Amino acid sequence: MSDDFNMSMRKFLKQVGVTSQQAIEEAMRNAETSGKTFDAKVVLTVDGLDLEHVVTGKITGQD
Repeated sequence: MSDDFNMSMRKFLKQVGVTSQQAIEEAMRNAETSGKTFDAKVVLTVDGLDLEHVVTGKITGQD
């Protein structure tokens, strides 16, 4: 893979990570989350490619 491809991939994934964390933190600040565990799911699709990648996990609220 080319350096341009790798850089664009890393830039996109960094944007996904940073903006997703910000959105989750804001939602959790606006809700009662103490001691609760939330199921989380991310679905990644890429237009023009036959790609659907699903990541699931759990996020625990702060006390």
